[in-house]
Amino acid sequence: MKKRVLTPFLLAILFCTEMACSSIPSTTILSKETLQDKIKGGWAGKTIGCTYGGPVEFLYNGTMIQDYVPIKWDKDRAKWYYDNFPGLYDDIYVNLTFVEVFERLGLEAPADSFAIAFANAPYPLWHANQAARYNILQGLKPSESGHWLNNPHADDIDFQIEADFAGLMSPGMPNTASHIADKIGHIMNYGDGWYGGVFVAALYSGAFISDDMEFVVGEALKTIPEESSFHQCIKDVINWHKEFPNDWKRNWFECEKKWSSEIGCPDGVFAPFNIDAKINSAYVAIGLLYGNKDFFKTIDIAARCGQDADCNAATAAGILGTMIGYSQIPEYWKECLYEIEDRDFEYTDISLNDIYKIGFKHALLVIEQQGGKIEEQQVQIKCQQPVAVAYEKSFEGHFPIEKRAINQSISEQSKVAFKGIGVVVKGYVHCPDSNYVAQVEMYIDNALAETAQLPVASSNARKVDLFWKYQLPMGEHIITFNWLNPRPDARVIATEALVYSNAPSK
Repeated sequence: MKKRVLTPFLLAILFCTEMACSSIPSTTILSKETLQDKIKGGWAGKTIGCTYGGPVEFLYNGTMIQDYVPIKWDKDRAKWYYDNFPGLYDDIYVNLTFVEVFERLGLEAPADSFAIAFANAPYPLWHANQAARYNILQGLKPSESGHWLNNPHADDIDFQIEADFAGLMSPGMPNTASHIADKIGHIMNYGDGWYGGVFVAALYSGAFISDDMEFVVGEALKTIPEESSFHQCIKDVINWHKEFPNDWKRNWFECEKKWSSEIGCPDGVFAPFNIDAKINSAYVAIGLLYGNKDFFKTIDIAARCGQDADCNAATAAGILGTMIGYSQIPEYWKECLYEIEDRDFEYTDISLNDIYKIGFKHALLVIEQQGGKIEEQQVQIKCQQPVAVAYEKSFEGHFPIEKRAINQSISEQSKVAFKGIGVVVKGYVHCPDSNYVAQVEMYIDNALAETAQLPVASSNARKVDLFWKYQLPMGEHIITFNWLNPRPDARVIATEALVYSNAPSK
């Protein structure tokens, strides 16, 4: 039997035919050159989008960025951030922590290895990430480190902005991306917070095999359980896009009316600030759907939705960059990368040029592991029909009813009273000795809840929130703090208390 040889022309026809399909094929054939170009486009797009949204990150909370507000851009923007504020790229260098573990230990690396590398990384973290780091350093294992009972920020955006690698190494295989997301995303998130990463990974995965953005968004949503609020939010965005196809601002407005209520993050409840995963994923979806595959429109709309503007523009640009490939990103945007593509991201030994190569290598490994074929000039991907992951819900039955200022220094014994079923007490430790760790016993209704080890506020090992407890009987409760190792130059300060009831406020 004569072996069939796919010439570049026939390969292009086959690929274009499959890319135009309105359903997922059983297999997709990509040239290695195309696969590499798409992976490169994903990482480059994410970096460009992050750079574009940097000047407006969390400056517009609960409001869109109006058209007349300029967002600064020039070909030296990425270099400026590399030189002056490299921490802007936290959503990339945290990704690279997980990439590096795969590189060292292979595709079967256990969750503990990712958790240890993440917890001991030199970079500062915030929200769900930092809460998870503290939990891991105190001995909690994943997935307990990200569970909402142990992490008040479980629904935050953290894994959503760090899940790109899972989709980029799983082209056309969203369920494989979900499996990777399960292992790593539960280190820091749960419920809607975890779903943000699952959704993003599936978007990347689908962008390899279809150039129909509406189709890619719809297929990615199939990885999220329909009963979840995350699924319902993104489904609304899709439906509003059909109803208002030329008006992204109307979509944004409808989204704000229905989905902008923050429940978990103590910084966002009773405030315009919203780092919840589903609303920020909605902004990504708005950028993708209304951007019409135009690079500028996509990142500009995602950024102008506000809130975590750099991360949302980065995610949208990375997905579009994967779909169109690095070679098709307009020169106007790519030229900002040329001076920095060989420079390592802060806190890493990996540059953009490095991750282009490593990402391609990992994608080939996953394709082969999942039943695909690697040939000399092309790959055959065994595509997957997306399947919904397990249903999870954070803060179920908990309704925020009050946030009140405390602003008191904890003495050897201090008390906070509240009425409800749950509470989060925010605060911090101040001491000129950066190595000092306050030891504080924390009681709820005279029962010891934990003996916390509290590093100073500037420490990478700090505890984000002083104390929290959920699922209490409805009624009056008293928190007692017993500071075991006080010293004259140190203070443990409780700043505010967020209280939950079993029913919404009237």
